[in-house]
Formats: sequence, structure tokens, C-alpha cells
Amino acid sequence: MIQNMEEQSEREVKRRFQLWLKPSVLDMADDLYAKDNCGSRSEFIEKAIQFYAGYLYAQQSQDYFPRVITSTLKGIMEESANKISRILFKLAVEQAITMNVVAATCNISWEQLEKLRSTCVAQVKRTNGSYAFEDAFDFQKR
Repeated sequence: MIQNMEEQSEREVKRRFQLWLKPSVLDMADDLYAKDNCGSRSEFIEKAIQFYAGYLYAQQSQDYFPRVITSTLKGIMEESANKISRILFKLAVEQAITMNVVAATCNISWEQLEKLRSTCVAQVKRTNGSYAFEDAFDFQKR
């Protein structure tokens, strides 16, 4: 919208009109227009009006964008949660298969199983969940 206003203003012919300003505001414009690389006080005032108009348009958009962003992020989060849930389900099925194969082929007592469980809990806590097959292999071989 602002770019559209700039293109339109380039084609427009400037019109003179009376403007009432406080002397302090006029002094401020006189002090600052050269610092802003403006050729005149009028150009500075015109740029200031365009800047303020852009600010007001942005304020109007401010109510719209948070709702759109929130809605979009909510959709992304829900989609991600669904994907993670499906992956975790598939992983749980594979884990159940592995546990059944191991249970069918190993001769381990309940006491040994409970001891192994507490050891594994401690190892996973110690490694902050980064427990690899190699870690289990090393543990079993010592």
C-alpha cells in the first residue's frame, strides 16, 4: 500500500495550501529537514505525513496479523503433533515386536529383569535419553 502511495505521489502535481503549525514544530522541521536529506521544509513535512500514515496503516494491520500468525502456527503445531503421534505409534509397535522376540529367545528371571530395568533407567537418565545400541553392547560385554 505504501509503495502504491509513493508511485501515485510521483505522478501527482503538488498543490499549495495553508498549514497552521506551532512555532516550535516549525522550528523542529527547519532543524531536521536538512539532516534527513530533504530539499525543503515542505518535503520534510510531506515525508513525515507519509511516515505517520504508514504507521497508522501498520496499526490497523496489527490486529489482523497476530490472528493469522496464531492460526497458522496452531495448524502447523497440530499437524506436527499428528505426525509425531503416528511415528511414536509405529515405534511402539516395533518395540513391542522386539521385546517379544527377545523374551521368547532369552532365559532371564524376573529378578534379573527388574535389576536390568533399574540399571537401564539409570543409564538413560545419565545419558539424557541418548542411549545407543553400542552403549547396551558395551554394558552387556563387561
